[in-house]
Amino acid sequence: MSVQYQSLAELAALAEEQGEPISALVLRQQAEQLEISEEEVYERMASTYRVMGECIEPGCDPGLRSTSGLTGGSAAKMRAVSEGGKSLTGSVISGALYRALAVSELNASMGRIVAAPTAGSCGILPAAVLTMQAERDLSERECVMALFTASAVGMVIANNACLAGAQGGCQAECGSASAMAAAAIVELAGGSPKMITHAVAIALKNILGLVCDPVAGLVEIPCIKRNASGVAGAFVAAEMALAGIRSAIPADEVIWAMKKVGDSMPQSLRETAEGGLAATPTGQRLHKQVFG
Repeated sequence: MSVQYQSLAELAALAEEQGEPISALVLRQQAEQLEISEEEVYERMASTYRVMGECIEPGCDPGLRSTSGLTGGSAAKMRAVSEGGKSLTGSVISGALYRALAVSELNASMGRIVAAPTAGSCGILPAAVLTMQAERDLSERECVMALFTASAVGMVIANNACLAGAQGGCQAECGSASAMAAAAIVELAGGSPKMITHAVAIALKNILGLVCDPVAGLVEIPCIKRNASGVAGAFVAAEMALAGIRSAIPADEVIWAMKKVGDSMPQSLRETAEGGLAATPTGQRLHKQVFG
């Protein structure tokens, strides 16, 4: 079996040819590459998933504040709305929102998080999978396997574009995470490998061109709220793909476009805190508030 993680189309075709989900194919390939058992590879990913889950409660602490003092407490507010039955969008989206905020705010407070694929986008994939588990009563094994599919998507993006905001803007961080989350959601909902590629394409298209402009150079403003919008976008993309809606532009071409857009971004919009929201009067004031 040859899995090079260079093309999502090839990955989906191979999975369909084998008659199995992408996750099973990736798990087997990783075990062969690492020369360990599939169960050992699975347990490593399961450990990662458990850490993701352990972020939610401390991340929802109403008194949680980042080390800069700029952020914290948003997850608790969103959770109260979600669990109080007052959400405009229902328990799925509101649940995903508070979980994404929780992981991101815990990251800003120097808590233990999982970069998925980066620290700046750490809340999107955990929120998507944990919410699916809660809403669909899924087993831990199903959720862990979905992370293998998400990881494969991340590897294809990394091999053909980038995952760093400093290189490709926030589209490379929250965009990639949203695409990975959309892939996981589709697999957890019983979608086909081909549907996964369309979900990835839709998620990336909807966030294409997003700049990286952290206020005061910290992964807080607007990063934390972008994690919430990123997971919402993942559910939107997955919902459409599962309905049979196809992306007119194939996923591999969308990834190519993302790279070209990232390469075209000026340096001021690639994590330097010199442009975008970081350059606004309030952004500058907050910078002085933190650093003097």
